[in-house]
Amino acid sequence: MAQRRELIAEVADNLKKRGFEVHIAATPEEGKATALALIPKGDSVCWGGSETVRELGIIEALRAAGKNKLIDRAAASTPEETAEIMRSGLLADTFVTSVNAVSRDGWLVNIDGTGNRVAATIYGPRNIVLVVGVNKLVDGGLDDAIYRARNVAAPLNTKRLGRKTPCAVTGKCADCLAPDTICSQFVLTRYCKPAHRIKLVLIDSELGY
Repeated sequence: MAQRRELIAEVADNLKKRGFEVHIAATPEEGKATALALIPKGDSVCWGGSETVRELGIIEALRAAGKNKLIDRAAASTPEETAEIMRSGLLADTFVTSVNAVSRDGWLVNIDGTGNRVAATIYGPRNIVLVVGVNKLVDGGLDDAIYRARNVAAPLNTKRLGRKTPCAVTGKCADCLAPDTICSQFVLTRYCKPAHRIKLVLIDSELGY
């Protein structure tokens, strides 16, 4: 437990050196409350596919509060409408999602299928809120974070989504070119510009993949 808290503290310090705003939460409940407090009332809000966001119930809380315009692709009735809503989400005031891995020295690693999640994180929304369970913090450098994204997060997400890929069966990346791959975009973020645009809530609990 102490070693885990030391890792969280060190990752937080290294992220701050890279221009990120960082908050530490001891419990999922505290993490949820912190994330919600980082979303200004009246902001339009969109979100990327994230088990961590779902587990924390952040979107449900925003719906219940009724103080934000939600750009929700689940409201679409056709694939074309879904794509349009996802594109409009790139212009939301706030975007909420998670990451696949964070290295000990503060690199963010994300792998995405269609690219909407990573695109919004890179550029567009002026406020990015990332909720991150301690299981996504890697006690190593960038290579270790990439390994986690490819061999832990991606296989679990392909199984969740019912995709037909080798990793969904073996649990390990095969560097496949399967039509169902969710590993289209690899994005490494080493510095936050402008400063504090990306806000991370590091939660001392295992959440998501």
